[in-house]
Amino acid sequence: ADISFLLIIYFMITSAFSADRGMDFALPEDMDTPEIKQEDSIDVHVLRGGAIEVDAKGIPLEGLLPYTLEKLKANPDKPVILRTDPDATYGDMIRVFDRLRQASSEWTDLDGQPLHTDVHGNPLVEIKTISIPTQREIENLWSMLGIQ
Repeated sequence: ADISFLLIIYFMITSAFSADRGMDFALPEDMDTPEIKQEDSIDVHVLRGGAIEVDAKGIPLEGLLPYTLEKLKANPDKPVILRTDPDATYGDMIRVFDRLRQASSEWTDLDGQPLHTDVHGNPLVEIKTISIPTQREIENLWSMLGIQ
């Protein structure tokens, strides 16, 4: 009995306990950045159930790029801010994020050349900045709205 007890203790101490590993996702660190006004950005909000709102208007996933790219024609440097509802799934956020990242390929031909260019050959429309709020920014917003 003593030997089996010692063996159990030995194996408990020497065995490696492995934890389930999730997907590594590096969130942006808090920085002192200027606040961007609503009218100076394109606000994409992923809601619970996968619904999407862009600038407070409900838009299907298929309409996300045409709407966004049309807004960017007026100001190509306008940032796209992607926000996610606390009850939305991570998969829904990634689906919208991937769709926004596909903007470059949507506007190129088979050789990768831009379909719509200015006189210098530069692409007319391209999403340059997609911003995801930090955890602290999300918590501050929730506290302002009274969400715990």
